Amino acid sequence: MPDQLIFELPVKEDSGRNAFFVSDANRNSVAALENSETWPQKKMILIGPKNCGKTHLLKIWATENSAINIDPLQNFSQPSSGAKVIVDDLQRVAGILNAETRMFHLYNHLHSTGGHLLMASNISISQAGLKLADLLSRLQSISCTRIERPDDKLLRAVLLKAFSDRQLSPTPSIIAFILKNMTRSFSAAFDVVKKLDAQSMIENRPISRAMVTNVLIDDCNTEC
Repeated sequence: MPDQLIFELPVKEDSGRNAFFVSDANRNSVAALENSETWPQKKMILIGPKNCGKTHLLKIWATENSAINIDPLQNFSQPSSGAKVIVDDLQRVAGILNAETRMFHLYNHLHSTGGHLLMASNISISQAGLKLADLLSRLQSISCTRIERPDDKLLRAVLLKAFSDRQLSPTPSIIAFILKNMTRSFSAAFDVVKKLDAQSMIENRPISRAMVTNVLIDDCNTEC
């Protein structure tokens, strides 16, 4: 049978609070974001591995606090006095002078006007490789909250949400089988779901245990 063309359909992500699963791995971060009025300097950095839910938390906080999303990689006008701002993927600005400079001026503007600043990064600020010393010193003074490696409850919730976002509903036994045999990381969960979605379309049938086994074996052969 010739290979079928697989079209990458848009994933309809649910970014609401009800779709965010709280576990021991992220409970402290959720609590920190819910008490933004207590943040020192009105600033916070959320740190955690890729796909751990940082962007989801930022979207929840932005919605509930009427915050605006700013990307320092792009030109932007400074927000109004006292504005609440989110900056996602902060690590991307490292080594890009224009982006670091924009981030530096944004920090100073919010600091001087009493605004709130919530940022997220895949790695700690000290490891990000920032070149602008003034920006580095300011960011290192900000309080941080971390999302830890996923426990089983959170990893199962991540799988369920990833499948739901793709309008897929594998059986509980399939979910349990994936959870038992997959690599224990957030990124691995999203990667497995993406590959199973594609394979299900190729074979034009629901996700099966054999399908999961083949995907996980391919992943192991790639990584091992």
